[in-house]
Amino acid sequence: MNRALTRISLACLVMFVLLLININYVQAFQSSTLAGEPENSRTFSQQFLIKRGAIYATGDGGATVIAESRLVKNGGGKYQRYYPEGPTYAPVTGYDSVFGKTGIEEADNKYLTGTASSLGLHNFISLITGKPTQGSSVSLTISPKAQKAAYQALLSDGGHEGGVVAIDPSTGAILAMASSPSFNPNAFATLDTGKLAKVSKRFNAASNNPLLSRATQVTFPPGSTFKIITSSAAFSTGTVANTSSQVPAPTNLSLKNGHFLINDDNGPCADGHPQIIQAFWLSCNTAFGALGMRLGGATLHKYANRYGFNSQLNVPLPVTPSVVPRSEDAPAFEAFTAIGQYNDKVTPFQEAMIAAAVANHGTLMTPYLVQRIQAPDESTIQTATPAPLSQPVKPSVASDLTQMMIQVTQNPAGTAYLTANKSVTGGIVIAGKTGTAQNGVNNTNLNDAVFTCFAPASNPRIAVGVIVKGGGFGAAAAAPIAVKVIQAYLGKS
Repeated sequence: MNRALTRISLACLVMFVLLLININYVQAFQSSTLAGEPENSRTFSQQFLIKRGAIYATGDGGATVIAESRLVKNGGGKYQRYYPEGPTYAPVTGYDSVFGKTGIEEADNKYLTGTASSLGLHNFISLITGKPTQGSSVSLTISPKAQKAAYQALLSDGGHEGGVVAIDPSTGAILAMASSPSFNPNAFATLDTGKLAKVSKRFNAASNNPLLSRATQVTFPPGSTFKIITSSAAFSTGTVANTSSQVPAPTNLSLKNGHFLINDDNGPCADGHPQIIQAFWLSCNTAFGALGMRLGGATLHKYANRYGFNSQLNVPLPVTPSVVPRSEDAPAFEAFTAIGQYNDKVTPFQEAMIAAAVANHGTLMTPYLVQRIQAPDESTIQTATPAPLSQPVKPSVASDLTQMMIQVTQNPAGTAYLTANKSVTGGIVIAGKTGTAQNGVNNTNLNDAVFTCFAPASNPRIAVGVIVKGGGFGAAAAAPIAVKVIQAYLGKS
């Protein structure tokens, strides 16, 4: 009888220990999985009792708060999100609301709420000590100086839709992501579901779609900025030997379907046989259209892909893929593809990536937005490590492209000389390329303005892509915005 009781007692003890271990394992290491269950109403109601981690912009060396949680007055211990400079950083932070989340608030939600599996030990300690769960802080690569300059420059453009992205070419760190129109995420931070429903309805019904980020979610025709890709293919394949090589640039370029391609001013390009560097700073359509026909659609598609086209990118925010379709079935349109028309589509993000690759000696670094994630006790959970994404061109080709892009802004005949030369920028030499893209509207003033660039040209620290919908000429509408961002970031404004 005693032996039987002993065995039963031991069995009960083992089961009790296993149950205790399981309970603690679930609490400490499976909390994020269980919290993410859509049927978990308890988690939904309790999420507002957790102090959500702050989001910081750290690209200038400091730590600027761009999102934080504050106790609701008479709210029974509930927290509400607050965005100190709402519209400026809205394309980056997104919003956290009762109905859902966007931006970094969504992408890094498990860290901000403290439910990530990597926080299991921290949560276990909190459980033992009785301390309330807190979220981790997320530090972003965003430069407050560049971000504010980008947003303000877009606002001062006259109400056009547009986007700006800036990247550190040597690391891939994203320095700015601005969009116009923007929105105030504080409007979505209310815990009043009735009020939130009205806010959501109003913003979703707005004709100008303020919730849509023009920096990462909308594509536009790149126009002549695509001539960087065409030049990359021409140099890399040996179709053009160097920047001094002459290229044919007729007044009218005959296409394979019997139509013609002309230059923007309907005139000739230099003497009809300019050096490619001259054709580049003058932005001659017929010269690069002819190059596109020689290279072929498959080659243009290949080199565009090396710069990041036709690929899904998450930074961790999803970036809409920029597109250069194959044109083997439509050879007559190879010339248009080569000058950034036909069906070419880019985001401002992609424009910044193009300049960043050239600036970094032909190596495109993987863009990233999150620099560091820290637990409530300030221990580091995650930190970014820069890594190459691709090698679009060799360093020698990148050097040739840089020399051509410098002429665009520094040569008196260059398309961006009047708005981006050294005297305008305060001594900063910018290497860039303008684009004035037809968007299907039969009015020159409604062309999309595009500019991609990096600076300083001799020691690049920032690459910028700008697109202004309906802005007109790239040099007139997009280049000045890029200049302001560069000046702010480099401390020359």
